[in-house]
Amino acid sequence: MLFGWQTANAQFLSNSKHSDSTDRFFQIDSWLPTPTDTRTASGAPGPGYWQQRADYDIDVTLDDANQRIRGTVAIDYHNQSPHPLSYVWLQLDQNIFKPDSDAVTTAPAPSMYPRVQFNAIRSLLARSTFEGGYKIKSVTDGEDQPLPHSIVKTMMRIDLPEPLAPGASTQLKVKYSYNIVDSKIIRARSGYEFFEKDENYIYEIAQWYPRVVAYTDYTGWQHKQFLGRGEFTLELGDFDVRITVPSDMVVAATGELQNADEVLNPQWIERLESSRSAEKPVMIITPEEAKANETSRAKGTKTWAFQAKKVRDFAFAASRKFIWDAMGVEVEGNTVMAMSYYPNEGNPLWSTYSTEAIVHTIEVYGRYAFPYPYPVAISVNGPVYGMEYPMICFNGPRPEDDGTYSKATKYALISVIIHEVGHNFFPMIVNSDERQWTWMDEGLNTFLQYLAEQEWEEDYPSGRGEPAKMVPYMKGGGQRPIMTGSEEILSFGNNAYGKPATALNILRETIMGRELFDFAFREYALRWRFKRPTPADFFRSMEDASGIDLDWFWRGWFFSTDHVDIAISDVRLYQIDSGDPEVNAEIKRQERDKKEPTISKERNADLPRRIDLQPGLKDFYNSPDYDEHKVEESDRKAYQKFLDGLEADERALLRRKTNFYVVTFRNVGGLVMPIIVRIHYTDNTSETVTIPAQVWRSNSKQVDKLFVTEKEIARLQLDPKQQTADAEESNNYWPPRLVPSRFKLFKSEKSKNPMQKALKPDVDTSEAEKKDDKSDDEKESDEQKDGDKQDKPEVKTDANSAKDASKEKRDETKSSKTPNSRSKASARKKPSA
Repeated sequence: MLFGWQTANAQFLSNSKHSDSTDRFFQIDSWLPTPTDTRTASGAPGPGYWQQRADYDIDVTLDDANQRIRGTVAIDYHNQSPHPLSYVWLQLDQNIFKPDSDAVTTAPAPSMYPRVQFNAIRSLLARSTFEGGYKIKSVTDGEDQPLPHSIVKTMMRIDLPEPLAPGASTQLKVKYSYNIVDSKIIRARSGYEFFEKDENYIYEIAQWYPRVVAYTDYTGWQHKQFLGRGEFTLELGDFDVRITVPSDMVVAATGELQNADEVLNPQWIERLESSRSAEKPVMIITPEEAKANETSRAKGTKTWAFQAKKVRDFAFAASRKFIWDAMGVEVEGNTVMAMSYYPNEGNPLWSTYSTEAIVHTIEVYGRYAFPYPYPVAISVNGPVYGMEYPMICFNGPRPEDDGTYSKATKYALISVIIHEVGHNFFPMIVNSDERQWTWMDEGLNTFLQYLAEQEWEEDYPSGRGEPAKMVPYMKGGGQRPIMTGSEEILSFGNNAYGKPATALNILRETIMGRELFDFAFREYALRWRFKRPTPADFFRSMEDASGIDLDWFWRGWFFSTDHVDIAISDVRLYQIDSGDPEVNAEIKRQERDKKEPTISKERNADLPRRIDLQPGLKDFYNSPDYDEHKVEESDRKAYQKFLDGLEADERALLRRKTNFYVVTFRNVGGLVMPIIVRIHYTDNTSETVTIPAQVWRSNSKQVDKLFVTEKEIARLQLDPKQQTADAEESNNYWPPRLVPSRFKLFKSEKSKNPMQKALKPDVDTSEAEKKDDKSDDEKESDEQKDGDKQDKPEVKTDANSAKDASKEKRDETKSSKTPNSRSKASARKKPSA
């Protein structure tokens, strides 16, 4: 069971009386939750649909001297369910950074042999000493009366004085504080980055206040503990937030700034207003102004006030280092402000691409889902490689210190911004349950990211989306189905991002067609914006709006680990036998004459024959007049009588030279898919035939398909345009074709022995050893990165950049800062714990 979803690889009862005991077209209705008036069988919200609401009023102070957050959150909780509630659960996500958190104690041991990177050891040690987690000062009601509460790891239950009736509301207040994690030492979804050269910080602050746990119709309280991978399940509501920071810091946040006159200088306000109608990004804070601000050390503070409507979360960023650019984009008569905040270290990449990528995402996603409904969309450069929140996201790629950058870095930046801004649609608005089903936001968003990337420029080097890119994963081991809980997924990026994105691309291009798919996908998005869908709602909506039965597809791609591998195993040719004895006799003579003699017959050709020595042994059957294929007059008369009994159209059929090819296809991988075959004829023409997946409905292991043609087939090729993620190319051809693999040659060089090194102490090692060492380091680095990024998607910018990440979400299971990590602030201050 996966969160109440039954997974299976066949119908419930096995079938021992069929060579294929698995019915891959078995309807999955019985695996899905029973439709109700809350969630209907069509996949739409029903007349009884409900969801809770939580409004937040927050005052928070960023302590730049000690990298600490202090705040008070007041929550107006509205019980819109039909159930009375005796308690309310809150998420305490920062508790994941406690040294004894489940994220730490259940983490498997890292690879320690033969070498470990310095940063990996720093992170491990920091994890054991950092004083992370919330310090809860008080929990009260709206009248400031204490409320009993219990902290259970990353959750807190607040017991109410009396049950909260359906339709009623209550207010909860929590005063709290916590130490901010150093994200450059501990991989996290939020934190700070310290710049030694100017002794400044960039803060990217998220999961920074106690948040209400979602209470749903399908699971009740969604208080599955936060272990780092399974993200968040939250209620929608309104936010009023006041953020107090040093007066020389600039703040970017979810929502609209309410007191610009108090916190921005007049020149910035004027530039901001002009940017609303600009055709390209306008500098609100210039690089020169940001550079000058780096030396400021204000004594006072400013409070930035933000308001956000109909959002499920709130995040912000603050720094003295921020350059700020902006431009407006028109969305159905409303101006959305696309804005980017980044340090000088981010240029020239960020000033060129960030805001343009935001605008592009809003426009493309709006066509496939719904118009972007919020007033702002922000991208911030800082320590977090890629993380999303309503109206704001954190993105990490930067150029080198000299301002140069690789192709991989350029496209990694564009891709991660598209991906994170795209998350506003999924799951910030289509508010799916990330704690249970990662693929519902990451997979759908990666699919739309691919579409947006392809509209950015021709031949954009997308890392995911094309079916062929998913082949190595799907044919490999160590897998679990897409429909697996977020914390139990193996190969996180491929499973939750790549495979569902590939599946949707195949649905769009090969199974349904673009027009039908786009209509159904948009219908799903419109039905569930600002609501909380489940996988069944997605599956049912796609079928309901398209009129296509896709149970076989969901079953194979989402509930199993089968892969696609269809093979051509046999081809047989049949032709019409006219029955004409003259024609048949000539055919037999030609077949006889074309037949190559056996080796014995060939070697016996010159043997002396008794029949030649004794001519009397020869009779009629040895004479030239005998023809074993001779047509007798009786045969001609019989054939003519046969023709006389036929209708004209029947006689015409007998004269046809049509070829009937029976091709046997085998399903080696187990995943049923359409059979796409390109037929090449001997006249140098070709055609592509697509056979729907339902061809496998009687036997999913093997099927014979008849091809009728007046031409002669020269060769066949399966999936010529790589539409289906077929995992084995070598069996896609008839006649069989070898698919070459290549190997490299290398030359070994002898290294110096200890005596040679002693006699020449100035030479530590040979060039060969240095090259070998570098190769080992690179391999170790790649292995370490793979270990760190198991919960992050990769961006592959070209064939040689498979390790570049498009979305490296910082894994909060990786701990927090040590006293050593804080002491690097050094000359300016030594932060306390």
